Amino acid sequence: MPSASTNYRILLGTSGAAAFFLPAAVGRLGIAMTGIGIVWLVHARTGSYAAAGLVTGGFAVADAVAGPQIGRLVDRFGQARVLYPALGAHAGAVALLLAGAVPDLVSGVLVGATLPQLSALSAARWSALLSAERAAALPTAFALEALANGVSYLAGPALVSVLGAAGRPGAGVLLAAALVVGGGLALAAQRRTMPPLTGRAERRHAGRALLRSAFLRQVALGLALGVFFGAMQVSVAAYAVGRGMPDAAALLYLASNCTNLVGGWAYGAWRPGGSPRRRQAAAAACLALASLPLTFLDAPLAVGATLALTGLAVPVLLILTSVLTESSVPRAVLTQAFTWGNSASAAGIAGAAAVAGRVVDAGGAHGGFSVAAGAAVVMTVLALGGMRDSSDSSPDVPKPSAPAETTAPLDLPHPDATRTALPPP
Repeated sequence: MPSASTNYRILLGTSGAAAFFLPAAVGRLGIAMTGIGIVWLVHARTGSYAAAGLVTGGFAVADAVAGPQIGRLVDRFGQARVLYPALGAHAGAVALLLAGAVPDLVSGVLVGATLPQLSALSAARWSALLSAERAAALPTAFALEALANGVSYLAGPALVSVLGAAGRPGAGVLLAAALVVGGGLALAAQRRTMPPLTGRAERRHAGRALLRSAFLRQVALGLALGVFFGAMQVSVAAYAVGRGMPDAAALLYLASNCTNLVGGWAYGAWRPGGSPRRRQAAAAACLALASLPLTFLDAPLAVGATLALTGLAVPVLLILTSVLTESSVPRAVLTQAFTWGNSASAAGIAGAAAVAGRVVDAGGAHGGFSVAAGAAVVMTVLALGGMRDSSDSSPDVPKPSAPAETTAPLDLPHPDATRTALPPP
């Protein structure tokens, strides 16, 4: 079987793929920097972490609420027609925040509401590019997306924190905005790989798919995964502080993040047999089993090793959620569908951070880990229930083939060779 590097090289060698994936990855690095950049900036300006948290919370809520609306506009008008004004509005909102021309909470909300949904736009392009017989490569494409997100959220906050600690919090926010706007503009310029637009009647009919159980289940899984993330963030910090070694929190996060990247990279090259729904249920069960020991383990080495195990399962769940979202809705609402999943995850993170904080105050870090483990159990139940949804070979809503400009011959091997290099899901 080809190595992971070979599979990714084949995928990025597809005509037009690297030209949209790389700008989107640059923009996502900026997105990963924006929230923590606001924390540093507002705290430096006010001296209050409470104020910084309030503004960052407003930013996150606005992003979660506005994301699906932006996705709906993209499905209706196309990526370029929506990206250009959205990026302009985002640049203006960041300028207001930096200048302090309006209350920080107002500018933070505006920054979140105008944040472009670059991960959803990139995923929608992969779906259009890898259509028909090339669809076997989609899981590897979504593995690339998960890797790009993982690297962004590993490197982005660290970079902003370096600038903030050096006394230049405004530079961190400005750099984040430059990456978002620059990456977004470069992505919008790649018109050849933009998903084709559909008619109004088709969009109206397709919108019903967003209410079907197969799609809503993936949104619910995204919400539960967000709860898992949010609870873990609070609990790991509480555990390290409770053990009297707060500096260990960074090492524990690193253990999970590094295995997260390894798991996503490996899954892009090797996928076992069986349907995506079965694999999703298996991954959720593995995450639940790996999380449960955290509710009673106390030794730092054991906790670190367990966190590393959870990191292996998370990217597989993210990839399979993207695969099953893509297969459960028609292309006419695909961008909106991806943004709903992102918003659900963001809502879960925000809500879980507050809930887990209360639980930790009452019962210590193990109580917070129980919230995360409970979310993993909920994911397992949801994924097992999803095995009763329509089969993977006959998705809920079939997708029409993309038009000629999207389905032009790609720089991939013959379809039969592609299926050998990239095993079907």
